[in-house]
Amino acid sequence: MKYTESPRLIIRSFQDNDAAGLFEYLSNPRVACFMDEKLHSCDEAVNEIARRQKEEHYYAISLKETGALIGELFADNSGEPDPDTYCVGWLLNKKYEGMGFAREAAHAFFDYLFNHKNARRIYAYVADYNEPSQNLCRHLGMRLEGCFKEHVSFITDDETVVYESTLVFAVLAKEWRDK
Repeated sequence: MKYTESPRLIIRSFQDNDAAGLFEYLSNPRVACFMDEKLHSCDEAVNEIARRQKEEHYYAISLKETGALIGELFADNSGEPDPDTYCVGWLLNKKYEGMGFAREAAHAFFDYLFNHKNARRIYAYVADYNEPSQNLCRHLGMRLEGCFKEHVSFITDDETVVYESTLVFAVLAKEWRDK
């Protein structure tokens, strides 16, 4: 199912033929918050595609020209006290970074959430060292609301526990429409 599109991208549901693309960017996630989603085989990718097809908060980013999966977005409001508040995030295949795809996808996605899902507030958690995601948040008109020091922990491949500080960015529907 197609949710929205931009000049070069389609934001859609995950499809059975996305397994190779998913494996490509989740076989070695570069951001620690995605380490628990690390895939070790194409068979794991096939299973992960099936799981994502059942859950409403995962959205595939594909190229219009080829249909190739290049990343994903998510928007979840299941744990929110207000159903019009969404926690969002994005993950892009390293091969497609620096080409404006994340910015294009996130902008179209925010338009979709505000205009079709009736979002009132969208927020994102971003690791304090992840400057590209922080810059994307700012480009989207999101404001920095705070920082949680040593908010989450991850275990690296060598069993080292790493604590990350997390920034919170947000934008309201009225701010989005006024920009």
